[in-house]
Amino acid sequence: MTASAAFDQRLDDLAETFELLGDWEERYRHVIDLGRSLAPLTEAERSEANRVRGCASQVWLVTEAAPDGALVFRGDSDAHIVRGLIALLLNLVSGLRPEEIANFDAAAALGRLGLSGNLSSQRSNGLAAMAERMRRDARGRLEGR
Repeated sequence: MTASAAFDQRLDDLAETFELLGDWEERYRHVIDLGRSLAPLTEAERSEANRVRGCASQVWLVTEAAPDGALVFRGDSDAHIVRGLIALLLNLVSGLRPEEIANFDAAAALGRLGLSGNLSSQRSNGLAAMAERMRRDARGRLEGR
C-alpha cells in the first residue's frame, strides 16, 4: 500500500473503529457523521479547477502544500455520503508527504475497512476518482508542477 507508518497507523485506527461498529448500516451512519465534520469550502474553492471528474455527485478537492512539504487536502460534496467518503480519504492521506500519497492504494484501504463491497459502483468509481486526483496532485508536486 504505502511505506508510510503514519498512513498505516491511520488505517489501523479507522479499521478498528469500523470493526467496532459492526454492520454496514452503522458504518454507513459513521461515514455520514465523518462528512459532517468537514469544513465547507468557499464558493471560490467550488471552482471547475477543483472539481473532481468521474464522480456522480458534485465533488471539489483543494490541495495545499504545508510549510514542511506535506500535502493538505480539503474537500466538499453536495451529497452526505460522499462528504463522508471524502472525510475518510482526508483522514488517511491529508498531511502526508507527496511520495507517500503518490503510492496510496485506495482500493486496498477501503477493502480493509469493508467499504468496497458495500458501495454502489457509482460511489466506488467516484471514490477511485477522488483518490486518483490526490495521487495526481502528489505526483505533480514531486515533479515540480
